[in-house]
Amino acid sequence: MRFNRILLSLALAAFLLLAVTPGVAQGPYYAVGSVSVDMTSVAAGVGASWGSGVLKFKGQSHLFKIDGLSVGSVGISSINAVGNVYNMTSLSQFPGNYAAVGAGITLAGGVAGLKMQNQSGVIINLYAVQQGVQLNIGPQGFTVSGLR
Repeated sequence: MRFNRILLSLALAAFLLLAVTPGVAQGPYYAVGSVSVDMTSVAAGVGASWGSGVLKFKGQSHLFKIDGLSVGSVGISSINAVGNVYNMTSLSQFPGNYAAVGAGITLAGGVAGLKMQNQSGVIINLYAVQQGVQLNIGPQGFTVSGLR
């Protein structure tokens, strides 16, 4: 039952974020893949985040590792996020350093959205359900590596 509420919350967040986020949603890009991410953050002003994820691209699943840094955060949290990947034509463009583009959006029920972009121009729109006590939805930037 709880899993169904989480999925419903994520679907609602995705719809609302696409409706109110300028840029990717209304831009020339279309989703070329999807991601799911599990991340843990521990912080007291400056913190660390780590986790793993799965990229689905061109009909195949690829595992990857995430390491990140957050500033201005307090607490411990677990973040489960899903999202769409934009502006990518090759798997080699996906790894790299992602930074937040604009401010994140927080919706009801602990659901939040964040748009991230790496140095290759790959964009990820993440929709997360956050558990724990923390003042933001995750790192202001993270590094994707270990793509398999």
